[in-house]
Amino acid sequence: MTDEIRIADYSPDDSEPFMNDRMRAYFRDKLVKWREELLRESRETIDHLQRESSNHPDVADRASSESDRSIELRARDRQRKLINKIDSALRRVDDGSYGYCEETGDPIGVKRLDARPIATLSLEAQERHERREKVYRDD
Repeated sequence: MTDEIRIADYSPDDSEPFMNDRMRAYFRDKLVKWREELLRESRETIDHLQRESSNHPDVADRASSESDRSIELRARDRQRKLINKIDSALRRVDDGSYGYCEETGDPIGVKRLDARPIATLSLEAQERHERREKVYRDD
């Protein structure tokens, strides 16, 4: 049985040692697959934009096309930022800091990481951060 097959059948839980080799491999695989999917979608967006770059004689069609293009470019920019976060998470997997809160150093939690593999803060630290942000934003 290869590591890839074992990872595919594996689901991390809190009962095992945090960030053991198998868990790190699981999250690396999850991050890599997510990154590949985003890159594939980006390529499709670029292909679509290139195909749709033709001039539309009708003003309404041209305006609609420009609006669609703007929306796609904003989505692509969000994907680019997300890919940067995934790359950062992959670097943390490599250096051994993945899965630990950047604020407290405590484990982030398997369920949180499974739901949001790019998380850098524990749930408690994230909630504190959001409360502080809300206080400053409301001023």
